[in-house]
Amino acid sequence: MIYFDNAATSWPKPPGVAQAMVHFIETVGANPGRAAHRQAIESGRIVYAAREAVAALFNAPDPLRVVFGANVTEALNLALRGLLHPGDHVVTSGMEHNAVMRPLRALERAGVALTVVACSPEGTIDPTDVAAALRPHTKMIVLNHASNVTGTLLPVAEVGRIARAHDALFLVDAAQTGGAYPVDVQASAIDLLAFTGHKSLYGPMGTGGLIVGERVPVEELEPLKRGGTGSRSEREEQPDFLPDRCESGTPNVVGLAGLVAGVRWVQERGVASIRAHEAALTQQLIDGLRAIHGVTVYGGLDARRQTATVSFNIEGMAPSEAGLRLDDEHSIMCRVGLHCAPAAHKTLGTFPTGTVRFGLGAMNTAADVEVAVKAVARLAEEVQ
Repeated sequence: MIYFDNAATSWPKPPGVAQAMVHFIETVGANPGRAAHRQAIESGRIVYAAREAVAALFNAPDPLRVVFGANVTEALNLALRGLLHPGDHVVTSGMEHNAVMRPLRALERAGVALTVVACSPEGTIDPTDVAAALRPHTKMIVLNHASNVTGTLLPVAEVGRIARAHDALFLVDAAQTGGAYPVDVQASAIDLLAFTGHKSLYGPMGTGGLIVGERVPVEELEPLKRGGTGSRSEREEQPDFLPDRCESGTPNVVGLAGLVAGVRWVQERGVASIRAHEAALTQQLIDGLRAIHGVTVYGGLDARRQTATVSFNIEGMAPSEAGLRLDDEHSIMCRVGLHCAPAAHKTLGTFPTGTVRFGLGAMNTAADVEVAVKAVARLAEEVQ
């Protein structure tokens, strides 16, 4: 079996991830911050270790400004719904995932002004177009770091400088890049970084969060939920400090134990090393698919300017059929359709049918790519 669905969820995980989760369940198990006994303290240490690991990976200066949640979608909702209000203006791109677009459309109906900056057919964006879209009341710029459809990398460092120069907050969706591509919140002037644990951080599902930069006023960040935090329990008002302000309820400590192990695996292997490995596979895949008659590959077609996600179509064959046959006949696991990103497919011209998406990861090999290219070639031959 060849697993090419890493853009959705990485698999397999490093062995240490399951081991860390089992260790928590079997030997720790307690609720962090709710008691003073040794197991509760150890549980709290695991949560803080996760904050430290994530902060170090993304060069965030303060681990206590790493707010954990269920996934990157929750993190994006926290940033967008927690900071934008009627009368504010926000700028985003035409390559965004619905985790960004759906909250923004809801906020637009509530009185937030929205500008969607068009991208090129390859999925790139011109920073000068972003600058031109800004208004005096622009509160925030929101971009994904890389498309989940084509892997196209957007110029976050350049846009970060533009946001800083115009005193706008800069929110980056790093779902596709965290752990697979260097991300430095300070060097790229990122104020809010939304990340997920189950993709290229090689942690389990149900983990993710938001890094809140120093320029973000904590008192203005409205939490998505309120409740028990284990702190300031004598008060019936929500704590006014991070991370407690935005982390009500018992956290997913077993998941965070796995996340620590995943992030440490990434750090030990090195993001640069992972990036080089995936880029080599990506270029091999792009070149192989482009050589097949009747196959169209989308995006910039250059592994240096994208992640290890490649979308394509076979002329005369629906993406749904191609994906089913790749699974049934060749044991290649991939994803087909719109990938929860209709805006991106409208930009690419592949709406409403979508594409076949191969999402490569650190565990894949050149042999996997060779087999996959041959499988696509066989399918393409049948419809020519």
